[in-house]
Order: sequence, then C-alpha cells, then structure tokens
Amino acid sequence: MLPADFPYYFCGIPFRPYQVKRKLKWLLAHGDIRPVMKGVYVDVRVRDSLELRADAARLLIPEDAVACGPTAAWLHGLDTTALGPAELVDAHWTRQPTDEVDVLGVRVTSPIATAVELAMRLPRPFALSAVDAFLRTGKADRWALRAASAAYEGRPGYRQAQDILRWADRRAASPGESWLRLRLVDAGFPRPDLQVRVDGNGRTYRLDLGYPDQPVDGRRLGLEYDSDAWHSSVKQQLKDETRRAELDGLGWQIVSVRRTDLWGAYPALELAVGGFLCQEPRLPRRW
Repeated sequence: MLPADFPYYFCGIPFRPYQVKRKLKWLLAHGDIRPVMKGVYVDVRVRDSLELRADAARLLIPEDAVACGPTAAWLHGLDTTALGPAELVDAHWTRQPTDEVDVLGVRVTSPIATAVELAMRLPRPFALSAVDAFLRTGKADRWALRAASAAYEGRPGYRQAQDILRWADRRAASPGESWLRLRLVDAGFPRPDLQVRVDGNGRTYRLDLGYPDQPVDGRRLGLEYDSDAWHSSVKQQLKDETRRAELDGLGWQIVSVRRTDLWGAYPALELAVGGFLCQEPRLPRRW
C-alpha cells in the first residue's frame, strides 16, 4: 500500500486522463505514472496484476457490457505481445449475448469463446500466438476450441480459425516461438517439434523448435527465437554462442532467429531452412 498522504493518482488506483487534466503530460514526462491500457494510467510503482487489469477495465467498459476480443484475453492473463503489435490493449466490449464469465467483477467472454474469436479476427501470426498462449494457461483445450468453433461456420474468419487451431500448440513458450512456427509451416516445411530435448555433455539442452527425426547427413536442424529482452546483452550473447557451439558438437545445426528476421521482408529464414532440409520453400511469404 502506498502512503495515504500522496496525491490520489499515487495511491495505486487506476485513473482516466480527465482526472489529472493538464498534469498528465507532466506526470508521464517525469516517470511518475504509466499507462495500463489505452486511456487508463496508474502509479509506476504498482505492478501488473489481474486485479489492476480488472480495475482499469471497469473504468472503460459499461456495467451492462461484456469485455471481448483482445481485452478479454488480457483480462484472462495473456500478455499484450501475443495479441498484436500495439503495446497497450484498447477497450473492446459487446452487449450481444455471449458465453461469459466473471473476472474479478468484470463480465468477460469465456476463455474458449475469446480464443475462438481471436483465432477468427486477429492477423494470422497474432491469432496463433494468442491461441497458443490460451492453451498454455490451461484455461482452454485445443479440442474444446475446435468443437466450439463449429458454431461459427460460415462467418468471416471461420476458415482462418480452423487453420490456426490446426497448428496451435500449448508448448510454445513465447509469442516469438509461435510466429516462428507459423513461418515454417506457411513455407511448406514439415511441422517442427517443440521444446526439443537434446542430451549431451553431461547436461540437457532445450531447443525452441527442431526436426529431431529428420537428420540430413547425420545432422539435425534446430531453431531458437532470441528475444531482445533476453538475448541482447554481450554476456547473454557469449553464453548463446558457447551453448550453440556445444550443440554443434552434438550434431545440431542451430538457426538463431531475431524479431527482425521474423518481421522483415526478405525470406532469409525460409531459404536457410530450405537449404538444410533440401526443400524449396513456398514463396512469397504470407505475412
């Protein structure tokens, strides 16, 4: 709990811009507050939590409405990175009848209904990363999602949802791994295995993706998504190089993939994987 004699916007309670008026830019410039979602701010010392998200959503969503889409996913605990390129979630809500649950006092579409909606409506890479994230939470099962999606047959996005649910996998540990997997299957390569275990040198390695059952000249292909957050420092890069040299000695060719590799225009990833697997990639890229 923060000191009670602080101004109200420092008491850990989310607030709207009109409540501080012209002080908003000053508070942001001095690093005293941060945005929680679009149009809602909070003291920088308040950590992200489901309680904070619910309090923020209540400021924007009418009491007789139900949070849906990315907002519902965010209230179910998904990270915004899995939902789209924007760093903040906007308020999405509906008054249409829907399968709903209560999340800390906020009416929210159920995890299954939310996941199916996102699979239908989000751009393909984010549709997959969102569904993977839902599966990873344990709040939705892939077979339950496929069964629920049947009710949407004939609606816009139904075919995309079926494709996304076909490739969804709860073992994806990050949105980047989901996007990487989609790039591979879109290029026509075999479905890669996830969280591949490699034993050797007295230790166990884990690869994000790989083809352990498709050796080429005695070597196997593994792929790893190196996020900027965890693989940018010199120390971490040296550690990565050492680890990959060890894997090379165990017969694994490792392809390191960064965010710019996934979202850039040149199909270097497809060409590298195709060159190893002796398979022509399907081009041009779909996204």
